[in-house]
Amino acid sequence: MTDLADREWRLIREEARDGPMNMALDEIAAETAARGGPRTLRVYQWKPSTLSLGYNQDADTVDWDYCDREGITVTRRPTGGGGIYHDTHGDVSYSIVAPAAELPGDLMDCYELLCTPIMDAFADVGVPVTFADEKRPAVYQPACYLRKLHPAHDVVSATDGRKLSGNAQYRRRDSVIQHGSLTYAGRADRHLAVFSGHDVPVDEFEERVGAIEDYTDRSRTEAVESLTDALAAWADADDGEWTEAELASARDRAEKKYAADSWTRDREDPT
Repeated sequence: MTDLADREWRLIREEARDGPMNMALDEIAAETAARGGPRTLRVYQWKPSTLSLGYNQDADTVDWDYCDREGITVTRRPTGGGGIYHDTHGDVSYSIVAPAAELPGDLMDCYELLCTPIMDAFADVGVPVTFADEKRPAVYQPACYLRKLHPAHDVVSATDGRKLSGNAQYRRRDSVIQHGSLTYAGRADRHLAVFSGHDVPVDEFEERVGAIEDYTDRSRTEAVESLTDALAAWADADDGEWTEAELASARDRAEKKYAADSWTRDREDPT
């Protein structure tokens, strides 16, 4: 493992893209880093609101009619876990992408390192957080935020234990993608409604899952700025942007993979 600040990092400030394009850009960033290009830090928004399924999740757990009626895009992540409803306003997402050789091989160590700026961002907005207690059981398996909490990558409020951020890694042969969501505003009704046949009351969801705005009066813009600044400081990154070639590749990947029913419903990877 090398000193992260000794490498070239680019910071891509918050941009709003649809679900398939957000997932495709993570993959393209990983390919860029593996070829010796810059490592990437990005903050992003999901527009329209999107349900991202975990890699192994059964598509039958989705209420497809509700998502279609409400204009909610559905895609599948390359990372595991349950489904996550990414509200355009309520969700703040990020990715960290770097060559695998530059990061710890031990999964727990890698999460601890890459979650450092996430913890710093919460501290900056005045919301004390910690990693979850492993003993908390699952409430509803299809929903990522209601699964059994894991101390490696689930971030919870230090005051009441409610989950505020979920993080996941996709470890390729030559690169690592870590992406995650910070909940700024809770939309419990929509978080639950995207799932077919769930029996979880809204108040039970709200007892388990919190939001930044529940603990502070900082605006979403300020929360995004705190996350962006924390990522930049952590890796000593410079502001950057996607190349035209990367954007073209990502659009192609989004169309052929992440927007395709064969991937989202059946997990058939065309790449």
